[in-house]
Amino acid sequence: MRKQKSKFLIFYSIFILFLFILLFSNVCSAGLFDNTPELVSKLNDALEDIEGWLLTLATPAAAVAVGVGVFMKKFSFGDEERIRIAKKLIRGSLFSYAFILAINLILSAIKSLID
Repeated sequence: MRKQKSKFLIFYSIFILFLFILLFSNVCSAGLFDNTPELVSKLNDALEDIEGWLLTLATPAAAVAVGVGVFMKKFSFGDEERIRIAKKLIRGSLFSYAFILAINLILSAIKSLID
């Protein structure tokens, strides 16, 4: 009984190994996946659209945040707490906008290197 189980286990292991090598070899996968799948290209296009929308919305959002900070500082009437909050708001919004632009620049550079 044990010999049959061990023979079956050996045969099954060799069969799984053979399937793994066959399915995931470069030669076989190169023949199966010549083009980019349609779902991947649609998803890539959708993500590029979302990136464009986020960059389009980032500029007015940063401008509004800086404007609110400037007005808060202007109309604080000497309240040091409001001045400190306004400075933090201005600094944070400018750093965030610069970070978004830097990420866009890095992603564009990587994309140009890949294409």
